[in-house]
Amino acid sequence: MKSVKALFFVLVLTGAVIGAGCLGSTNASTKQRPFEGQTLTVCSGAGLMKPMNELISLFENETGAKVEVHYGGSSEIFGVLQTTCGCDVFIPGAWYYTEQAMKKGYILNGTVRNVTEHVPVIAVPKGNPKGIHSLEDLAKPGVRVVLGDPKAAAIGKVSKKILEKNGLWDEVKPNVVVFTPTVNQLLIYISTGQADAAIIWEDMVTWAQSRGKIEVVQIPREQNSIKTIPTAVTTCAENDGHVEVAKTFNEFVANHTEIWEKWGFRPWKG
Repeated sequence: MKSVKALFFVLVLTGAVIGAGCLGSTNASTKQRPFEGQTLTVCSGAGLMKPMNELISLFENETGAKVEVHYGGSSEIFGVLQTTCGCDVFIPGAWYYTEQAMKKGYILNGTVRNVTEHVPVIAVPKGNPKGIHSLEDLAKPGVRVVLGDPKAAAIGKVSKKILEKNGLWDEVKPNVVVFTPTVNQLLIYISTGQADAAIIWEDMVTWAQSRGKIEVVQIPREQNSIKTIPTAVTTCAENDGHVEVAKTFNEFVANHTEIWEKWGFRPWKG
């Protein structure tokens, strides 16, 4: 009987130790995931989709937060910010839109971080059948050009600025077969051979859709208009109680430069 009681005592003690261990693991896990159950909304330029998807996955795994992301043209996500205050973190494809958001009071002071450079290049189908080697070649007769919509996409606004800067806008515009609302659509036109040239962001040549299908023509720096990609926390995050998780995500995006480099972005050196 004594041996039975002793065995029972050992089993109870073992269960208590295991239970304490499990509880300890749970507490440790909670401490390691400080935003468990919290949600934040990110508005991001469509051209940033590849690195952002990876960053969001890592952030969710490390913090326990749930990140909802809205991808679109920079003008579109700026509209979301203005009309619905539907962005806790705002990451457009160009500084211009962050600057406008700051002027209108949508950005929390001190949270703006420049993450990478955003470098425009000329993209052509593999083999460069129309012999495009410069901006001037976009004006040659018979060249089908696709550009981003200057009123919708950051790349569209930048492309127009580059061509105007070099006195080529009026010459190239008649060759433009379509203005697209997002930079992603430009990549499709070139990789499928539906156009002869486009101005896109340099980092997009790393995308699987473009590998082996497009070639890149660099634009000389003095002719180019190189932008930065900023990230910032919005006043909307403060209003809906998401400011701490939003600030943490904002720093996470800015600090993981290795992921941006993996996807072809040049780190910002300011």
